[in-house]
Amino acid sequence: MRSFIVPLCAFVLPIPLSAEDPAGLPELDPVVVSASGLAQPSFDAAYRVDTLADSDVVERAVRSLPDLLRQTPGVYIQRTSNAQASPFMRGFTGYHNVLLIDGVRLNNAALRSGPNQYWATVDAYSLDRIELVRGQGSVLYGSDAVGGVLQSFTRGPVYAEQGSLSTGRVAGRYASAEQAYMGRIEGSVSEAGKAGFFIGGSWKDFGDLRVAELGELPQTGFAEWDGDAKFELWLAPEHKLTLYHQQVHQDDAWRTHRTVYARPWNGTSVGNELVHAFDQDRYLSYLKLEGSLNLGWADDYTFTLSHHRQVEDRQRTRDNGSTGLDGFQVDSYGAQIDFTKDLEWTQMLYGASYYQDRGSSYARKFNADGSFGGAGIQGPIGTDAIYHLAAAYVNSVTPLTPKLDLNLGGRFTYAGADIGQVEDPVTGLPIGIADSWNNAVGSARLVLKANDQLRLFGGLSQAFRAPNFSDLSRLDVSRSNEIETPAPALEPEKFITYEVGVRGDWNRFQGEASWYLTDIRSLILRAPTGAIVDGSFEVTKRNSEGGYVHGIDLSGEYLLTDAVSLFGGFGWVDGVVNAFPTSAPLAVEEPISRLMPTQGFGGVRWQLCDALTLEGLVFAAGDEDRLSSGDRLDTQRFVPDGTPGYTTATFRGIWTPDAWTTISVGVENAFDEDFRIHGSGQNEPGVNGVFAFERKF
Repeated sequence: MRSFIVPLCAFVLPIPLSAEDPAGLPELDPVVVSASGLAQPSFDAAYRVDTLADSDVVERAVRSLPDLLRQTPGVYIQRTSNAQASPFMRGFTGYHNVLLIDGVRLNNAALRSGPNQYWATVDAYSLDRIELVRGQGSVLYGSDAVGGVLQSFTRGPVYAEQGSLSTGRVAGRYASAEQAYMGRIEGSVSEAGKAGFFIGGSWKDFGDLRVAELGELPQTGFAEWDGDAKFELWLAPEHKLTLYHQQVHQDDAWRTHRTVYARPWNGTSVGNELVHAFDQDRYLSYLKLEGSLNLGWADDYTFTLSHHRQVEDRQRTRDNGSTGLDGFQVDSYGAQIDFTKDLEWTQMLYGASYYQDRGSSYARKFNADGSFGGAGIQGPIGTDAIYHLAAAYVNSVTPLTPKLDLNLGGRFTYAGADIGQVEDPVTGLPIGIADSWNNAVGSARLVLKANDQLRLFGGLSQAFRAPNFSDLSRLDVSRSNEIETPAPALEPEKFITYEVGVRGDWNRFQGEASWYLTDIRSLILRAPTGAIVDGSFEVTKRNSEGGYVHGIDLSGEYLLTDAVSLFGGFGWVDGVVNAFPTSAPLAVEEPISRLMPTQGFGGVRWQLCDALTLEGLVFAAGDEDRLSSGDRLDTQRFVPDGTPGYTTATFRGIWTPDAWTTISVGVENAFDEDFRIHGSGQNEPGVNGVFAFERKF
């Protein structure tokens, strides 16, 4: 074998282009900030924290941000359509998880329950790194932070130690079964200690998917364009101003399972619509001022002003030829101020934030002959709507002893909704909805530093989620053959997560294990009313009485030799909730919707030489037949007797001939497994040859 490896490595090593690495290319700092709001080694965090770098995006040749999390233990990626991927974390998805972009919330008052597409509107190739925190709770990140929080950090200017520097980067991806092409180009100019400017853009074209057994799936392709720019200016040596903008446009992204173009699989049904397609736009701009104060009450500060716009337009053409056009726009205005203080006995973060969401919507109908059929009072959400989210919070990390740290925090939140026009589901006339809620949450966690190699952590974290536009005023299709109507009187959801975990880092092994239990109160669920609206079964929201989710996350890596390592991850979750499967006001205990199957992955990594690494991975998921009553009615996305398990294999080679270049070549689903991820609207690609590259200059 050695006689083969040596000439192979000699072949892949290029002629050196320079005796030095390119100036200013940073390495990923192992310190994380998302767990406590304070910079600390991830090994000492009181929560489960996973970090991923921009190099992982290229090496794994991922197509979207949710797909980057696939090799993260206990995270489950549901896919309603090719453009709509939604991660599940500890049993929760959609508006029960929070996504931050440089600290600014992507979550807004229009986010709906269950899987949705909005995480996939963040371009993974525009990110420098991400931090994923499980079960963090609402102390730091407010409403919605139940299952997990993903903090994404965007790319920006590259600096030399002294003087000016100009850099660039090109990247690309191709996937055969996705019939997908992607390209990105970016550039940076900077002057050390003074200013820097960065600009980048991505283009993506996804064709119709090719899957095992069923072949090519029509109307599953879409196109996407992304752009981002960042300007940094040092006002003084310890004060920096950042201006940032990003935007994304997704064009003609179909929700195919609702149409006649869907393909039945193991008993799933097919929709009856001729068209069900989305155009999606998102714009984020922020101004950030940060620096050092070195005052008695604060060492450092960060002040952010942001504007985030989300625009969604949809076309639905029914089997009789009539067409509905609807959509919404939400403008989110945010302000946040954070301070940190390092005292002799504790480290502290405290601050305040305010977000205001302004929403409008529309709905228009056209007859089969093209004539105008009328306009609705509202679109998917109520119109002329304002949502307020204001909070003050504090979090601290205190060494109780040299080996025991206490993480303690609290948050007070005010949430208020004022929706000007909502269609009354009974009379069909316009009504208004106004309500407000106050909430206080806390968290307390301990970290025991048993020795240099071992940490034990545990404690509890409270979370909540206030009702939003989608809960209170939604008038839109829901699951298969359902329409959701407004629900004016709802209470906030409340959660308490209990967790214990252990992590270790020895000479040849590192791993982490955690067990968690989330107690649920007043979960907002869809419940049938018994009525038929526009040919679909009517459902509306109501608060349940209670429930729980509990599970296990495991991960580890073992170094067999200096060149070969084994790695893997495992996730198991279970849970129940008191739901309303019929129109009768009688709660029934049943599985929580879309419980992920027991799943895991394992692989071997072989570094043949400095320039070449080979990987082989196996992904496996068990059968999943723990279905809620709502899951059983969603016959387009759930197999009647439960989703069959699957095992797939991926093989890839990663070539890094120098600090400028990365090339990844692989085969996903190498044995052409015919499978669907539980709760998804389509099957996953069959044998998929993938190629990705990155070149810095």
